[in-house]
Amino acid sequence: MKIYAVGGAVRDQLLGMPVKDRDYVVVGATPEAMIARGFRPVGKDFPVFLHPETNEEYALARTERKTGRGYTGFQFYAAPDVTLEQDLARRDLTINALAQDEHGNLIDPYGGLADLRAGILRHVSPAFVEDPVRILRVARFAARFGFSVAPETMALMRTMVDNGEVDALVPERVWQEFAKGLMEERPARMFTVLDECGALTRVLPEWQALDAARALAALNEAADRRAALPVRYAALWAGATPETVEAACERLRAPGDCRDLAILAARHGRALEAAETQDAATLVGLLQDVDAFRRPERYASLLDAVACDAKARGRSLEPARMRLGTALDAARRVDAGAVARRHPSRIAEAVREARVAAAEAALQGTAAR
Repeated sequence: MKIYAVGGAVRDQLLGMPVKDRDYVVVGATPEAMIARGFRPVGKDFPVFLHPETNEEYALARTERKTGRGYTGFQFYAAPDVTLEQDLARRDLTINALAQDEHGNLIDPYGGLADLRAGILRHVSPAFVEDPVRILRVARFAARFGFSVAPETMALMRTMVDNGEVDALVPERVWQEFAKGLMEERPARMFTVLDECGALTRVLPEWQALDAARALAALNEAADRRAALPVRYAALWAGATPETVEAACERLRAPGDCRDLAILAARHGRALEAAETQDAATLVGLLQDVDAFRRPERYASLLDAVACDAKARGRSLEPARMRLGTALDAARRVDAGAVARRHPSRIAEAVREARVAAAEAALQGTAAR
């Protein structure tokens, strides 16, 4: 039995990046031998075990064979006669087909180290075409590392798109990769790679309705600000129509926080930008529309997303943000309960009037200073 560290942990260590999770491949072992050593079996499709002390994953060396369309149709073979090189051959990219033995020696049968140094994402074998998720992964790795895609790999990706392989991807899997890619340092790279191979409009037809340059510039701005996932996603869609955003969110099965913020940015972004010239009544109405009084944290995220979109078009949201802040702070100080007791027959209207009056006084005071 021989144990090797494999994949991302080896890659990231060579890049001098923090190693988050370590995976291991075990060569020359059986499930029974692993269990006898205290490993706990957890794999459903193929033998994977958790270390009895560290809980790190150890998988038996395996090969795989395509048996159906899409990314679920695979048959795995794991046995003591499967070699490390055979196991590494089934991996997607050369930079992920690296291994390290217990003494720290690098095993690199497919040239991953050279591609790592050259900044190239290159497929390991023609079997790359068997799994459409790999297209999404290549795009995500491009966003993470800023690497270029090898011409022959890009050609394979285009072939997969032309053959309809990406059409087998389910929304949840697409969103999973998108969400990871959006949080990388260069998230726009994910979309440019997907667009270059033709996959982007296949998995997300709503992209065609976007001003792509504006959307990607807004996304990059959000990434530069280290924004959270909902803000990055909303910044990407802020220039689209609400109907387009709703359709895209439905297609991707985007989670509620991302969906709601993106729709709000698309629906109210321009109004928020225009706030620096609006009167108190308009501002209070806008703040109510975006639920700023009840959802202050989401409102702050909305302003961040809209600010990224404005920056992408050479504008600043700060004057509008300051005016909105003045109006909101004043309107929040209104005692809604006291107003309701004075006007029990017209509570909502009376509260709004009181907020507008408070906001107007605060804005006039600001202007006077």
